[in-house]
Order: sequence, then C-alpha cells, then structure tokens
Amino acid sequence: MYRFLLSRQWVILTLLALVLIPVMIELGFWQFHRHESRVARNERIATSIEAAPVPAEELTSPGHKVSERERYRQVTATGRYDTEHEVVVRRRTNADDRVGVHVVTPLVLDSGKVLLVNRGWIEANGPQNKVPPIPAPPRGEVNVTGRLMPDETTSTSGIKDLKGLPDGMVMLIGSAQMATTLGDPVLGGFVQLASPAPANGTPELLPAPDSSGIGAHMAYAVQWWLFTAAVPVGWVILVRRELRDQAAAKAAATSSADAPATVPV
Repeated sequence: MYRFLLSRQWVILTLLALVLIPVMIELGFWQFHRHESRVARNERIATSIEAAPVPAEELTSPGHKVSERERYRQVTATGRYDTEHEVVVRRRTNADDRVGVHVVTPLVLDSGKVLLVNRGWIEANGPQNKVPPIPAPPRGEVNVTGRLMPDETTSTSGIKDLKGLPDGMVMLIGSAQMATTLGDPVLGGFVQLASPAPANGTPELLPAPDSSGIGAHMAYAVQWWLFTAAVPVGWVILVRRELRDQAAAKAAATSSADAPATVPV
C-alpha cells in the first residue's frame, strides 16, 4: 500500500522535507535572536540617552576604546575649538539621504587633552573630493554636550579608508589618527554634538538614534516556524492524495474487469 514511498520521486521528496524542517527552524531562531538583539540595543540606547550627562573625561581617555555600554552616553566638555585642524568626513548622508560631509573639530580642553566633536552635517555642493565652505564654530571657551561614540573603523562601518584625499578630508573618524596629526593626547572616540545648536542651523546636528523601532524580525521568526509546521502537514496531505489516487485507479480497474463482455451482433 505504501510501497510508492520507496520510489525515486518520493524518496527525494521525503529527504527534501527532512532537510527543510531543521533549516527553517534554525532560520526562525536566527530571526528571533535578531529580535532580541534589537530589543536589547534599543534598551541600551534609551538608557544611555536618558542618563544624566557626565564630563567626557570620566568615561574616556587617550587610547580608550568606547564600549557598547558607553556608546550614546551624554557627556559634557569645556574647551576651545581648534579650527586649524578641523576635518570633514567624506560621503555622509543626512535624514533626507542627501550626500554631504560631517564636520569634525578638535576641542582643546582645559586639561590640555583634545576631544573630537562631530559638529554635524553639511551638504556637499560640488565634487565629492572638494571641502565645502564650513561655518566657523563659536570662538573662545565653549561648553558642549553630546553623545559619546566609538572610533570608526572599516570593520565596524564597512567604509574603506581611502588614501590620496585632499587635505582636511577623511573617510573615518579616528582619535588615534588625529592624535598623530596633532601631537597631543586625544580622548578615545568622539562626540556627536547635541548642544549648543549651531548658528543658522549649519552644520545640521545629527539626530539622536531611534530606540523605538524593533523591525519585523519576530514576525519573520514566527513565519519560518509556520513554514516548518507546514512541511510535514503538506507531506501527509500528498501521501493521502497518492493513496486516494491509487484506490481510485484500482477501483476503476476492478470495475472494468467485472464489466460483462459485449458480444458483437
């Protein structure tokens, strides 16, 4: 009765089902873990942003690697901007996906150490390898507040650190590279400026990270698990259909054999 299951077609179909089941279960758990990771990331971002600002030198120091726990922490600093060593970061987009640059200006602290401040985004009007006009930061001593960020690297950002760029232009923000240029101790990481707001809105301040969206990873996980359940159900349906077809074919053959022979006149 079930001998058809040993046919080449059914053996292949059964093996395919047996392979698909663990694969789709694993894909479901992969999406589930991505959901958990996004939830944990959002909680970490919300906690960091809502925490009271602390002096930057309490969290970072020269050579320090900003951790995920420290990322987005609100920090404060007091010092004077060093516009002579200001750089722009090439090919960065704003919220409207317009291409421009980020403006990174060293802030010389009262301690003599330097904190890199990303003052925001400016549209690149013209060739991408040309530094656009940049409004000057406030003169004299300033108090800034911003979000602490880790140094950018190719491995974490996917951006290649190109050579041969014009003076004052970089691809990645790195405290170690800036320390080499300045010859002064530079605090690890950098700060995304949150306040004070620049005059006339330029450079455009970078928005705080979104800590509300969790994506559709959980829905995808449930979808994969539903697909997993559908595989054995579908296999059983196909087997039962094959049995019905065999029974119908056998009944038709029996009926044909039992029919009286027709005698020609």
